[in-house]
Amino acid sequence: MNRERDSMPQQPAGSGPILVTRAFLPPEEEYFAHLHRAYASGVLTNNGPIHKELEEVLRVRADVPFYRLMSNGTLAIQLAIRALGITGKVITTPYSYVATTSAILWEGCEPVFVDIDPDTCCIDPALIEAAITPGTTAILATHVYGIPCDVEAIDAIAKKHGLKVIYDAAHAFDVTCQGRSVLKWGDASTLSFHATKLFHTVEGGAVVMHQEEHDKAIRLLRSFGHVGDEHFTLGMNAKMSEVHAAMGMAVLPHVPAIIEARRCIFQAYDHGLEGLGLGRPVLPVGTGYNYAYYPVFLPTAAAREKAMMDLTACGINARRYFFPSLNTLPYVRQTAMPVSEDLAARVLCLPLYAGLGQDDVERVVLSLRSSLS
Repeated sequence: MNRERDSMPQQPAGSGPILVTRAFLPPEEEYFAHLHRAYASGVLTNNGPIHKELEEVLRVRADVPFYRLMSNGTLAIQLAIRALGITGKVITTPYSYVATTSAILWEGCEPVFVDIDPDTCCIDPALIEAAITPGTTAILATHVYGIPCDVEAIDAIAKKHGLKVIYDAAHAFDVTCQGRSVLKWGDASTLSFHATKLFHTVEGGAVVMHQEEHDKAIRLLRSFGHVGDEHFTLGMNAKMSEVHAAMGMAVLPHVPAIIEARRCIFQAYDHGLEGLGLGRPVLPVGTGYNYAYYPVFLPTAAAREKAMMDLTACGINARRYFFPSLNTLPYVRQTAMPVSEDLAARVLCLPLYAGLGQDDVERVVLSLRSSLS
């Protein structure tokens, strides 16, 4: 392990259950220093100085024209849909967290599922055009596990058919594609800064827009639709508080070390699980990855069930990210998505977070090897 990894606070080996993830907490004095700024200003919300600072730092980091903080990643998707004027049918992925689909439904649109690429787990561009109808207005795709979609192919399809594109980049903080932030593609990207993410604000998210009119719409929508006493549109309260922004400012300087620690755990898993025949997603060439998740695909659904039970018996928490395949939800129009349904039945995401001890990584490896032997 390198020095950055070793400097992370680690869970003591054998001290109890191994969680699938654990929120990174910066040193208390660093967080409190930002909180003291909020106390000194007396501003706790409503676009305060810490909020503005974090927005600008993140905007520059991603090299995008507009970057707006939100109270969570789900409202980020909903308001992006509304700000872009999307209605009718939205082509989307069945392999994502449920918020991707529920945001479409909450905005009165209809999700139209397209199956996924078995290598990347992202929406398969080769299947998109067949799903386009006169009622289709947009594509909402997820960079699954932080793995970039085929953004160039999706961009070409969207331009050909006059569709808007939103990328759910909840897993893709600091991910680059062909040397540029993955947030630079599409009409909008949305992020989640939930405590489980590698960069977090406890609860929070963001919307990245590329056109000034869309950015103006987002700013109004997240703040009740008015500026002062002048009302412009129907809005809601989706603002981020100074307390949450302060956590983001405290976490942000640690992100390079967090990603490096996760990379080391990735390498340990790759080495320890070699030869077991487990499936793994494939990173597209030119991806600068953030090591957001470590999913493995067991040979069968029964093997996945057994492995999950065996890991649980050893005090190891693995999760089925992502299950169920969203096309099977009881409140959507159900259409067969064989690749997504197959992978959702066989997937397990292994414990992964900065501070996970090497002994516990080995414990996960040995337990999984034992289950599969």
